Amino acid sequence: MKKWLIMLMAVLTLAACGNKEEPLSAEQTAEIIEEGTVGFEMMGDKIEEAANVPAEERDKIIAVFNEYIASFNDEDMERYSATLSQNATGFDYEKDLVEAQKAFDAYTINRQASDITIVKYDDHEAQVYANLDINMIEDETDTELSSKGRQVTVLVNEDGAWKVTSVFYIGNE
Repeated sequence: MKKWLIMLMAVLTLAACGNKEEPLSAEQTAEIIEEGTVGFEMMGDKIEEAANVPAEERDKIIAVFNEYIASFNDEDMERYSATLSQNATGFDYEKDLVEAQKAFDAYTINRQASDITIVKYDDHEAQVYANLDINMIEDETDTELSSKGRQVTVLVNEDGAWKVTSVFYIGNE
């Protein structure tokens, strides 16, 4: 049951998690993260902020990350879609919007991010680490589900605007 819950949470929380060709399993995502593909290992306890982030860019990146979380919680498809790259490397933009709408239609979802930290940065890409508390209620049955995990959200700079291009999530259980 716990594995099922983690998978459900990961899918619904991260409609943007995966690969354009075929979705990644939780094990594949964990393996990618452990290999350092997203710039650091999420399994450790110490998260260090990237030292080279200009203050103005830091504010822009964190604002987009916060809007990504808030717009999903508000089930606001227009705002949510505005945070996503239409040329994403980690998901198919149109499919992500369909899956997000399915989640909005079936669940009330609240994601709370803490320890938000830019852990890797260059002029083109930023990786934002956050601890997530996820609470969901299935609308039809009032069944409550919750999960805690760690997430790296990769954003790219598209003509001066930061957009989410991929997401990596590992549940703590």
